[in-house]
Amino acid sequence: MALRNHSTITEFILIGLSADHIEALLFVLLLVIYLLTMIGNLMMLLIRADSCLHKPMYFFLSNLSFLDLCFFSVTLPKLLEDLLCEKKTISVEGCLAQVFFVFFTSGTEACLLSVIAYDRYAAICHPLLYGQVMSNQLSVKLVLASCGLASLNAVVISLLAINMDFCEAQTIHHFTCELPALFPLSCSDISNNINILLSASLLHGLGTFILIFLSYVRIISTILSISSTTGRSKAFSTCSSHLIAVVLFFASGFLCYLMPPSGSSLDLLLSLQYSVVTALMNPLIYSLKNKEVKAAVKKTLGKYL
Repeated sequence: MALRNHSTITEFILIGLSADHIEALLFVLLLVIYLLTMIGNLMMLLIRADSCLHKPMYFFLSNLSFLDLCFFSVTLPKLLEDLLCEKKTISVEGCLAQVFFVFFTSGTEACLLSVIAYDRYAAICHPLLYGQVMSNQLSVKLVLASCGLASLNAVVISLLAINMDFCEAQTIHHFTCELPALFPLSCSDISNNINILLSASLLHGLGTFILIFLSYVRIISTILSISSTTGRSKAFSTCSSHLIAVVLFFASGFLCYLMPPSGSSLDLLLSLQYSVVTALMNPLIYSLKNKEVKAAVKKTLGKYL
C-alpha cells in the first residue's frame, strides 16, 4: 500500500521499548502477562456455557472478554517479537492494520461498557421489567451496534493515517503504530488530522462515558432510596466491578489520546497499561467481585482439570 506520493516507504522502525540490558526481562514479563490474559479471558468465554450465566450481563461480559483478547493481540505479539529481534520493523500495511484494529477494538469496548451500564440500570432501577427490557434480541442488537459504531470511527481515523505524507523519517518512538506516534513522522500539515482525531476520540469516548455517567446517576439514586443497608450493599455489589473497569479503561484511554505525544516513558507506560494491563485486569475484576462468576469458574476448572 502506498502512502500518498511516497510509495518508497515500505516499513517503519519501532523503538519504543528498545533497551538492550532489560529486553530479556521485559520479554519474560510481557509473555507471562500475555499467557495470563489469554487464560483469564478464555475462561470468561468458557464459563458462558454454564446455565446459570445465560443472562444479558454475562453475554456482554463474554463479548468484552473476546474484545480484550483481540485488543491486546493486535499489539502484544508484535512487541514480544521485537524484544527478541534486532530489526524492529513493521510494514506500512501492518502499521495501518494496527491503527485500524486498535481503534476498532477499543472503540467497541467503550460502547460495550456503556451497554453494560445500561444493563445495570435496567436491573437495579426496573427489576420487575428487566426481562422485557433486556431481551436476548436487544442484547445482540446492542453488541452489533457497538461494533458498527466502532468500525465507523476506526475507518475515519485510519483514513487520517493513509492520507498523511511521510518523508525520510521512519522511526516511531513507540512500541506500536498508534496514530499520535505517527504524527511526528509526517512532513505535511497535520493540524487537521490532529483536530479530527481529537474530535473523533472525544465524540466516541465522551459519548459513551456520558451514557455510563447518566446510567450511574440513576443507579446511585435508586440505591440510596433503598431503606435497608443489606439491600443497598447487595445492589451496589452488582455494579462495583463494572465501575472499576470503567475507571481503568477510560482514565488510561483519555490520557493516551488526549495528551500530546512525546515518546516519553510515561507515554509508553500509559499505552502498555491501556493495551495490555486492562485486558489482564478485566477477568480478575469481574470474577473476584461476582459470586456467580466465581462459582462458574470453579465448576469449569473442576470439569477440565
